Formats: sequence, C-alpha cells, structure tokens
Amino acid sequence: MSYNPWVWFAAFLTLCTFSFLWRDNPFYKFAEHLFVGVSVGYTISILYHNSFMPRVWEPIVTNHQYYVLLPTLLGLLAFAIFFKKISWLIRYPIAFIMGSTCGISIPRSFEGYIFKHTQSTITAISPGLPPFLLISNIIMVIGVITTLLYFYFSLEHKGVMGKVANVGIWYIMLAFGASFGYTVMARVSLLIGRLQFLLHDWLGVIK
Repeated sequence: MSYNPWVWFAAFLTLCTFSFLWRDNPFYKFAEHLFVGVSVGYTISILYHNSFMPRVWEPIVTNHQYYVLLPTLLGLLAFAIFFKKISWLIRYPIAFIMGSTCGISIPRSFEGYIFKHTQSTITAISPGLPPFLLISNIIMVIGVITTLLYFYFSLEHKGVMGKVANVGIWYIMLAFGASFGYTVMARVSLLIGRLQFLLHDWLGVIK
C-alpha cells in the first residue's frame, strides 16, 4: 500500500467518480466540480502564457505593434455577454470566428478528405495488385458507391435502386458498429488504467 498522500487523494477522487455507478451523490459532485474547476484554471493559465502574453501584451507593449489592438478589441467584445445592455455586441466576434474558420477549414476539408478519398476510390482498383488487396479494394468501392446512392433521394428507393440502397445501409451499420466498438474499447482501456492504479499504485495488491 502506498503512503504517498497524493496517491491517496487520487484514489479518493477515482472512487468518488466511480460512486456515480451507485447513484448521484455529494462525493461524485465534489469530484466533478473539482475536475471542472481545475480544468478551467489550467486552461486560463495556458491561454494567458501561450496566447495573451506573446500575441497581445508583447506586440502592443514591447514591440509597439498597435495594429494588434483591432483584433484584441474584437476579442474583448466576447465579454459583452456579461453585460445585458451591450450583450448584442458578441455577435461580431462570433461572426468573425465563424466566417474565418469556415473560410480556412472548408478548403482544407475538401482537399484533405473529399478529394483524397475520391482519388483513392477511383485508383483503388488497378491491375497488378495482390489478390487479397484487390478484393478488399473492390469491397471498399462497392461500399462507397452504395452508401452514396443511399443518400441520393432524387430517385425513389424501389427496385434496383432500393436493393443498392439496402446494401449501403449494411455498410453504414458496419461502420457505426466499428466506431461504437472502438469507443467502447477506448473506455474499457481507461477503466483498466484506473483499476491498475487502484490495485497497484494505491493498494499494492497486484504487481
């Protein structure tokens, strides 16, 4: 058993979190509020040292780059939400963030996902591939085509179109199942890590 007080405190918080499996209780609320408070404090500290100081304070005060005042004032308008009379001013920073983010991310998404995936799908079936890889690519191409046709609603899903759409549904369900399985395994991995901490680092039951 560990005699480190920090290990005991971490074990206490872990058990407080697990107590939610029984029901909502003050111990769980304590761990939840502590986690949120520490996370917010840590995030504010990181933003202050990594964003505010090098991008606002030093350019304006040290380097006298006063044009930085314009985006700084735009960012300060976000705090207008706390004042009822001028709360409508928060629309400007939100509009700027949404517009700039869309302008930057949409071309990148098209280039990194849609165009690349389309290119990979078109060139997936080519001569000279090993048989196993060729069969795998054919299954992948069929999945892409049938899934896209499932979301094509200009034609009624009857007859051949309905059968193709049904194949697309199977591919979608397989993708959802794999994604859900991956999520469950990730959560189980976190659970195993916490149990190892409790049984090894705290209690010393396992080696």
